[in-house]
Amino acid sequence: MKKYIVEFIGTFFLVFTVCMAGSTAGNFAPIAIGSALMIMIYAGGYISGAHYNPGVSVAVMIRGKLSSKDLIMYWIAQIAGGVAAAALAKYFFHYGDHATAIYLTSRKIALAAEAIGSFAIAFVVLNVATSSKTAGNSFYGLAIGFTVVAMAYTLGPITGGSFNAGVAVGGTVFGIFGANFLWVYLVGNILGGVVAGLIYNFLKPDDN
Repeated sequence: MKKYIVEFIGTFFLVFTVCMAGSTAGNFAPIAIGSALMIMIYAGGYISGAHYNPGVSVAVMIRGKLSSKDLIMYWIAQIAGGVAAAALAKYFFHYGDHATAIYLTSRKIALAAEAIGSFAIAFVVLNVATSSKTAGNSFYGLAIGFTVVAMAYTLGPITGGSFNAGVAVGGTVFGIFGANFLWVYLVGNILGGVVAGLIYNFLKPDDN
């Protein structure tokens, strides 16, 4: 079950970035998409193998490194992650128009965006910087930094891309973020962190 959850999360963020950044980041979209894939591989590779792609999973099965039962479950998790990501991305745009972002016209959308970005960062941090399975690695800074890159391209057009309560406060004082939206950044940041912590504790990757 834990492997399938990781495959769902990884595929979700990959597809979500494709849908969101592919619609708003222009020529920089490939950077966001590649970054999203890279960080989710760093975060989940030691748990599920980080396929996030049915074609990769079937190749691994033929190679003899994945059972036929796991193949089916991986496919289900990957497709479900992709569908969930596409549905959420569509919700984030006016009437499904992928050319016009919400740009903070909805506090509900903004809160969801900040929570999702904060979740991604916290989830990657927990997996690459706190797990005994990845202890001593030399890539944690790269993984965490590129998580910010991916989420900034993916969700930045909606909220400005804070994903950090300290950044939100500082940015509000400086005038980057509107003071009337400060609570959105603060609540979204903490909410994303809480969910990431709960999922990490459920997965218990250190026990695998």
